[in-house]
Amino acid sequence: MVDRLPAAALPAAGLPDRRTCVLRYLLDDWTAARGDTVYAVFEDGESWTYRDLRARVLARAAGLQALGVAQGDHVAVWLPNGRDALIVFFAINYLGAVFVPFNTAYRGAILEHVLANSDAQLLIAHAGLLDRLHGIDCAAITRVVVLGADEAVPVPGMAMIGFATVTGDGDALAPLERPIEPWDNQAIIYTSGTTGPSKGVLSSYLHLYTNAGPDSWHFVTGEDRFLVNMPIFHIGGLGIPFVMLARGGSIALMENFSTDGFWPFVRRTGCTAIFLLGVMATFLMKRPPAPDDCDHGVRLAFMVPLTPDAGPFHARFGIDVYTIFNMTEISSPIVSEPNPVKPGTCGLPRPGVEVRLVDGNDCEVPVGSVGEMIVRCDRPWTMNSGYHKNPEATARAWRNGWFHTGDAFRRDEDGYFYFVDRVKDAIRRRGENISSFEVESQVMAHPAVREAAVIGVPSEYSEDEVMAVVAPVPGATIDHAELIEFLVARLPYFMVPRYIRQLDELPKTPTAKVLKADLRKEGIVPGTWDREASGIRLRKEKL
Repeated sequence: MVDRLPAAALPAAGLPDRRTCVLRYLLDDWTAARGDTVYAVFEDGESWTYRDLRARVLARAAGLQALGVAQGDHVAVWLPNGRDALIVFFAINYLGAVFVPFNTAYRGAILEHVLANSDAQLLIAHAGLLDRLHGIDCAAITRVVVLGADEAVPVPGMAMIGFATVTGDGDALAPLERPIEPWDNQAIIYTSGTTGPSKGVLSSYLHLYTNAGPDSWHFVTGEDRFLVNMPIFHIGGLGIPFVMLARGGSIALMENFSTDGFWPFVRRTGCTAIFLLGVMATFLMKRPPAPDDCDHGVRLAFMVPLTPDAGPFHARFGIDVYTIFNMTEISSPIVSEPNPVKPGTCGLPRPGVEVRLVDGNDCEVPVGSVGEMIVRCDRPWTMNSGYHKNPEATARAWRNGWFHTGDAFRRDEDGYFYFVDRVKDAIRRRGENISSFEVESQVMAHPAVREAAVIGVPSEYSEDEVMAVVAPVPGATIDHAELIEFLVARLPYFMVPRYIRQLDELPKTPTAKVLKADLRKEGIVPGTWDREASGIRLRKEKL
């Protein structure tokens, strides 16, 4: 029986020193060691060496320091993906200040919430977002550095500063008040806020380093070029640039994921490692096979979650597939071997972590039963340091000395873990507990379905009925009755959706998470197909 990844990957229980995991020292040391090595390549063909990167970071850091940004300050950043966002992130950390990125979809009450929660006085924002600041409480923000200042609409009561002017002599930076330590906060990362006010996750340098660094993803090396295709305010969008810096590796920055543009970008920029989150892998697999499917330099791909497409993806594109379980607050506690053969697994616990599945009283559930995953690590600061200004949420999540993920899993006899659902997304239908994730995986197995979300909607009897919200593959038509027939052969009768709602595209956050809360709120809208009204009723088979 295997219940853990190989011990060869085991990290030392002691803390790494600051030069191993703190951005300022990593940038200085790698520039000295390999200054002419490429660190970043971009869509337009431009590339930066480590020396280029450091010069840009120090110049921007000098400009921020001239504005009064000091070690420990929180700096709010509201920018889309791109080289400016990358440099701002690194420059803030170079000063020992805390990077606080905001989701570019925020507006209204949720924007007010994160502005107040951030404790930032300075906001760095894209000009196209500034109109959302009008008429809301901007808390302590008094100055805005504007990217695209010529297009900016002035915000009453705010000093507006052009981004281009925020620069200076990097050699003249004032020294740090004290060394930046591994346990200092590097970032406050807001959760997606799909079901309520976003929580600000306090992330130390060691937390972000461990999240996807050499201890956790030991098969990613300093020779790799990792594709960054997630936003800078997402753990993947800010984590991967940092951990590839920690390795002395490189990145290719893709400003927005595009199914049609994905492989041309990967080939053009020389990527060797990619991360496919949510439906990205499905989108790529549902494109027609092409003669150049294996014409690329990618050697490994993360597929999260691991779908039935994993084996065909490996065969079609010639890429080793890994999967993990991770979230903003933790640090990849579950990691798979390459090309896992167990369908739907997230993998095994990596060295350095303990993982349990528990009931509502934190009592461990038997093997094969569903429980909430809780996690702890063997060294401090390798997971979140709590939720900023939210002690109640911190206490709930960290009760009994373990971090509670809010995700339901089961574990098999070989120690492999399987994601079942977000605890809050589970559906209860006539006494049966239903995993929306498991139903979604089968709905998306249908060749005409591009993406799907499964939710519970009120039943006229009690508890829930199951609804599938689907979007078709371009050019395809989803026949609702035929889809039900397809699912009847794959699911227990009680999991087959009663309702099907079709959209051109599912509503999502900029990090590609489906806004299930919005879909649940909308519920059964006009045009929703009801299989029972169409005469399709499913019953338990009599034996």
